[in-house]
Parts: sequence; structure tokens; C-alpha cells
Amino acid sequence: MRIDELELDPLRLTAPLPIWRSTVDRDTWLAAARNVAAAGGRLVALWGSDRGSASAPDLAVSAAYGTQGGLLWLDLSLDQGGAFPDLTPLYPFASRMQRAAADLLGIAPEDAADRRPWLAHGAWPEHYLPLRASTLSTAAGPAREATDYPFVRVEGEGVHEIPVGPVHAGIIEPGHFRFSVVGEKVLRLEERLGYTHKGIEQRFTQLPPLEAHRLAGRVSGDSTVAHAWAYCMALESACGCEIPERAQWLRALLLERERVANHLGDLGALGNDAALAFGLAQFSRLREDWLRLSRIAFGHRLMMDCVVPGGVALDPSPGALQALLRQCDGIEGEVLALRIVYDEHSGLQDRFIGTGRVKPELAARLGLTGLAGRASAQSADLRCDQPWAPYDSLEVRMATHRNGDVAARVTVRFEEVLESLRLMRLILARLPAGETRAVVSLPAHDAVGAGWVEGWRGEILVALELKGETGRLGRCHCHDPSWQNWPVLEHAVMGNIVPDFPLINKSFNLSYSGHDL
Repeated sequence: MRIDELELDPLRLTAPLPIWRSTVDRDTWLAAARNVAAAGGRLVALWGSDRGSASAPDLAVSAAYGTQGGLLWLDLSLDQGGAFPDLTPLYPFASRMQRAAADLLGIAPEDAADRRPWLAHGAWPEHYLPLRASTLSTAAGPAREATDYPFVRVEGEGVHEIPVGPVHAGIIEPGHFRFSVVGEKVLRLEERLGYTHKGIEQRFTQLPPLEAHRLAGRVSGDSTVAHAWAYCMALESACGCEIPERAQWLRALLLERERVANHLGDLGALGNDAALAFGLAQFSRLREDWLRLSRIAFGHRLMMDCVVPGGVALDPSPGALQALLRQCDGIEGEVLALRIVYDEHSGLQDRFIGTGRVKPELAARLGLTGLAGRASAQSADLRCDQPWAPYDSLEVRMATHRNGDVAARVTVRFEEVLESLRLMRLILARLPAGETRAVVSLPAHDAVGAGWVEGWRGEILVALELKGETGRLGRCHCHDPSWQNWPVLEHAVMGNIVPDFPLINKSFNLSYSGHDL
């Protein structure tokens, strides 16, 4: 069966972003995956659900695909065994998503090569499945002792292992990295994540839908605007709510400020990792000024809880809007000057060029996405490909590169900062008058919704299911692009030396907590 032969239900009837949903059988599940891959589409997310009760489970696996025509959300109902066709032959990065679904719900792909637990580190109670309906209504039980993780061993003369983490020297989130090296050359890197497991997906089912945007905004604190917007978009689509035009433009303003704040921080850290402390000092100063004005204009340095169901939480004063505009003008000159310093610093370029390279062919095969993907010739940006208001009237210029190394990822960051400054000037100049928030009324019937937003790392998806009779969330899945990109980092490090790992890692700057719900 071809994709265009599916019976599709449109979810976004009240907005320009095309999102479609269909329930399929096993053969169509695989056929759709093959057709999307053949057409150059991508797997955005994979997750599981239990839509039944404690006594009668109703298991399903879902996949969301990014296609030229929009987002395609497919559901496959499962029997009590919870087995489904494996997608890793087509999308290798699906392995960790499938392993997470096995840990959370006990569903697993047939004939999968890797069945190691991913989120369950061995300390959960025996037979504990956090997202099963039977688990949600009972106490968890006593925890067990944590178990060792069976890392893949590399054998050979002169090969030894270097374990790093999960606790690190800096104030960063925990993750374990197991290097197999000869001398200082990295032969293989294997990651072990899941140390920040917070039970967010279970917690969503315990919160009122009109308040759960606050939890979505805390999935990954550096992407609070993008995750909250995706959640609100999903809820508004399920409720059939149209938000005011001014609120749409203010959301875009918030999203672009979040993008700039993170790029400024990363550009400074990348300079520091290559021994250019001057770069860290200058970009840290710019980022601090940026965050301070965000607090003045929006009430929070990271703009947390500013995106709410129906619109935005507050409307900046005319004086604050003028200050935001002046800051865009002022910071642009400093960023351009610092870019010249970075481009002409021979020591910095020696560390950047050729380091941690992901060739375009490998990036396409492994599903590299977001800014890291665009640095490896993967031209995908929802603001350009599937523009929603107000991006449909802003003509976003996508920043891309082909070299796929640290230098390319730095270049993309510089270009995205400058483009975001241009976009914010346009938004502030064209900001329409009117209300900033609409009333969102929950439907009396079951409903589903999806939100799809281009965060600073890449595309963020939120898929939710509302239970009409209880007015609660039956399921809410938040997907961060770090799921796709963490496995690619393992390949980017191969062949490099161990001291370059911090530099390569920072050039991606993936989220631990956003990956670990």
C-alpha cells in the first residue's frame, strides 16, 4: 500500500501546519516506513501507548514521519505479546526509541538485534512497566539493586577502554561514555544515557491538560519555549482552538530569542574548548545581556511558562519591545566581529576543521537532524519546509553546510544567529495588534492532537491523546531531536583523538534530559 492510499484524518484543521493520522495494520506499518524512506522522508519519533485499563490492556505503537506533505502519524494496534515489526533496518536510530518503549510498556520489535534495556537501569521494581494502565493505578513496589550494562567490547592488540561519567567534572547532566581506544585514537564510542529519567510521560497523565504545558516546558530547560509551544499546538489542535494572530507572532519572537541564546552560549563554549578563552568571555557577556533583557521583557531569563494554551502569558510593553529591537541591532555588530576573530584564528580553525566530521551520506543514513544535520547537507528546517504562522510570511533563510565537521556546525550557528536577528526585526516591525490569548475549551469526546516545532536543536514533536469522559491526558509523548543525534555522535568521534571529544560533543550539544523522559 502506498502512503497516498491510506485513510488519513487531518488533525490541524484550524492551522496551516499539515498533520495527518491513520491506524494501520502490520503490513502497512512496514510498507509506509519503506515508502517514506524511499521518498526521502524521515522518522521523527516512535513511542508506545496503553489505551486500555488495568484489567484489559490495549497496546499500540506509534510512529511519526516527516514527509514533503507534512507530518504522518501512524498507529499500529498490538496483541498482548506487544510485538511489532522492527524499523531499525530502515531507520537505525529507531533502536533506542524501541528499547525505551520496551522498558516503559513491555512492547518490543520482532527479531531486534539489540534488546538491552535503555531507560531501565536495573533498579526499577521487578516487572515494572511505568506506562502500563495497570501500573498507573498501583504503587511501584520496592526497587532492586542496579545492574551492570553490557557494553560492546572491542578486542585487539593495544586496545583499551576509557570510561567517562556518568558524573562529570562540570555542571552538566549525567551520561556515561565508554571509549575504546588505541593510544589516543578513538576506535569506538558507546553511550549509556537514561540517568536523568524523571517519569515525565507518566506525570503527564496526572496533570490537567490546561496546566501540563508547564511540564512540557521543563522537558529540556534550554528548549522550554519550543517544547511548550509544541505541547500547546498539540492541545489546541485537539480542542479545535485558534489562537490570536498577535500571540502567534509573540511565540515566534520567543522561539527566536531562545535560538539565539543557545547559539551564543555554544559559540563561547566551543571557543573555550579549543583554548580560546577570549571567545568564551565575549559570548558569555552577550548571552548574559540577552537573558537579562528576556527577564525584563517576559518575566523569566529562559522565558519559561511564557507560552500557554491559547497564546502567551503576557504582552511586553511598548518600551520592552523597543528594547528588544535595539538589542537585535546592537548585538549583530558584535557577533559579526567575533565571527571574523573565529574565522581568522589559525589555532581555532586547526581544531575545528575536519574534526568530528559526519559526511552527508552518513548523516542521511543515520537520520541526523536539526542544526547538526544542516551542517552535513541535510536541508530540513520546519520554518522553511512546513512554515506555520507567522513563519509562513517571514521567508526564513535556511543555513546549511556540506563539510559536517565542527567548523561547519560553528558556521551554521553563526548564520542562524544572524538570521534569527533578522527575523526578530521583522516580527517586531510587523507585530499585529489584538489579544494575546484565547480560551481553550476541552472537548467532551476523546481527541488527539500533535505539535511540531523547529527548536534550536531541531524538530520537536508532541503527540497527545485526550480522554473526553475524564478530561485528562491519556497519553502525551514529547520528542526531542537528541534521540536522533546521540547515536550519530558516536560515529562523529571515531577516528578522532580523545582530547577532541569535548569539542565534538559541544558542537552537537545534545540534551540528556530531553532524551530521557
